Amino acid sequence: MAGLGVGTGVCLIATVWIVTFVLSLILSRTAGPTKLGIIPIVFLALTVTLILVLFPRAPEAPSSVKETEIVDAFFIGRYVLLSVVIVVFLAALFMLLPLYLLEPVYAKPLRAK
Repeated sequence: MAGLGVGTGVCLIATVWIVTFVLSLILSRTAGPTKLGIIPIVFLALTVTLILVLFPRAPEAPSSVKETEIVDAFFIGRYVLLSVVIVVFLAALFMLLPLYLLEPVYAKPLRAK
């Protein structure tokens, strides 16, 4: 992974969201209240992502060599972009939710003899 410039945490987050997406697609095809299983799966993936992002693992032994400090100049913009993406995702989720929960159930026609 070092050749790609990403660590194991990024790969783990990507894997969690890919599995969440696949499970959501599978559960969206089910009937009845099983569809609601999507909600805890998404919240579990969100929790795992937030834990991995907000509590990064620090090195166990401090290094004696002073490394150059890289300053992220686009820090605020990145978090603003992240918040916009989250708001759009939640809006799309809540706009799609009625399509799955409020599907019309049509009455079967009566046959007259």
